[in-house]
Amino acid sequence: MSLIEYPDSDLMMMDLADRLSSELKSALMTHDHVTFAVPGGTTPGPLFDTLSSLRLDWDRVTVMPTDERWVGPAHERSNARLIRERLLTGPAAAARFRPLYVDGVTPEQALAGLNAAVAPMMPINVLLLGMGADMHTASLFPGAPGLDAALDATAPPLAVTRPAGQPEARVTLTAPALWGALSTHVVVTGDDKRAALERASKLPVQEAPVHAVLTNATVHWAP
Repeated sequence: MSLIEYPDSDLMMMDLADRLSSELKSALMTHDHVTFAVPGGTTPGPLFDTLSSLRLDWDRVTVMPTDERWVGPAHERSNARLIRERLLTGPAAAARFRPLYVDGVTPEQALAGLNAAVAPMMPINVLLLGMGADMHTASLFPGAPGLDAALDATAPPLAVTRPAGQPEARVTLTAPALWGALSTHVVVTGDDKRAALERASKLPVQEAPVHAVLTNATVHWAP
């Protein structure tokens, strides 16, 4: 794990936007098409605002969520909604988007079709992740039903988890899809998550799912 510390989140987001843009440009030099996987939530919003305005061949980039709550794309808790509103605007509107939600069915019913659609996009060229204070990443939550299947080394790219205390089921990238990414960045803010990150590096992956990606990740932290 490589750790970069920043004095504040504004500088972190600006630097990270430059790094991600540079990595996407480098990947596009050797690939006709590249995959860029990003989280939802509130933390990456400012990063998306900056990244969306940068010039690169967005029409050769496919953006996908690292995970999705099983809600429609207009729902306030939809990761797809945040990504469309904050990242897929300006120059970045030319990017393709691969949603992880299918209307009218359960996530289990949709999973085979979603995996078939996502499999050709592997490995992920550039992966951006967040981390919760409980040491979850994507929708790999400690103790969640479905976690063991998602951590299995032979798992397909996507799995369904049902985290306790959460109102929706989730579709999430699995551990093999995450650790197979060619470049991985994890964004962490606040002292509580910094402490959780330090604990995660010493715990088994079942207790700290973010541990699955830390070995090859660059972690960006700001207070």
